[in-house]
Amino acid sequence: MERAYKVYAITNGTVIDHIPTPLALRVVEILGLGNEGIFTIGVGFQSKRLPGGKDILKIENRILLESETDTIALIAPDATINIIKNGKVSEKRIISVPDHIYGVMQCPNPNCATNKLGAHRHFKLEDKQEMTYRCEYCERVTEIIPENLTAPE
Repeated sequence: MERAYKVYAITNGTVIDHIPTPLALRVVEILGLGNEGIFTIGVGFQSKRLPGGKDILKIENRILLESETDTIALIAPDATINIIKNGKVSEKRIISVPDHIYGVMQCPNPNCATNKLGAHRHFKLEDKQEMTYRCEYCERVTEIIPENLTAPE
């Protein structure tokens, strides 16, 4: 049986497509969208590119900054970003893994100053292929784990 999908168009804003299921809520969290504006989430759509399915996030009346969309690459490196203006796609963005991460990733070292003293979280890209980052405080190298990503400080 063919399943009908209803995904409503937005007039202005940002559409993030090809988020691996079930990570759309994590994207909302790391972008800090929880109490801000109107957004629509579609979960579990079939996808030829993502065998496990895809999620879609539509953020109305807000154009995400490139630094914000690049942060999405931490958990959805193949996501596509479309900027919508007056009901039409005005820009298609290719996201890339950021060289620095500020505030959205927690250091796995429990003795790190970011965890013990509340220092600002800052990581520098260590290896792009392996997607590992080095903490600027304790120098612990860690890979991206979606559970370690949080709302921005």
